[in-house]
Amino acid sequence: QVQLVESGGGSVQAGGSLRLSCVGSGYPSSRTCMGWFREAPGKEREWVATMYPSGITTYRDSVRGRFAISEDNAGNTLYLQMNSLKPEDTAKYYCAASIHYCSSRRTDFPYWGQGTQVTVSS
Repeated sequence: QVQLVESGGGSVQAGGSLRLSCVGSGYPSSRTCMGWFREAPGKEREWVATMYPSGITTYRDSVRGRFAISEDNAGNTLYLQMNSLKPEDTAKYYCAASIHYCSSRRTDFPYWGQGTQVTVSS
């Protein structure tokens, strides 16, 4: 059974940094695609970043150069380092996993964590 548990959210001022963590279990980490998504109040859940099983990473345009997705050597913990945070980054952040597909599409990820809230004040 796949389980994903996020942590590391909080409240910061604009320009600050946070690092989100997602501890996962129940899947073959070397063959699993991992992603971060976020959902702001009143908006649809949107893709933030993906880490392919090969290690290739992709980002949405608005976070590229500010956010970095990575994982630990064991492949059990996924991270999202967020720098130069902006008020528009305020959202609940979710990590997601997919064994069969890898993309930026929410529908390709069947496994989700419960989310962690990030609030950025101006």
